[in-house]
Amino acid sequence: MKIVVNGEEIDIAGCPTLADLVEHFGLGDRAVAVEVNRELIPRERHAETRIRKGDRIELVTLVGGG
Repeated sequence: MKIVVNGEEIDIAGCPTLADLVEHFGLGDRAVAVEVNRELIPRERHAETRIRKGDRIELVTLVGGG
């Protein structure tokens, strides 16, 4: 199924969860904000929130610097 992640269309198999997607991008151990179709999804709901065809997802992490 096709979804859009950070402005890029990607094709994913099955019906994964947001937690699966965060892991797929190697962000599982980082603080990450996830927005689905302009709605912020709390981290506690990532494992239960299924991705659907056509979803527009934004993954945002904090970058430290000085």
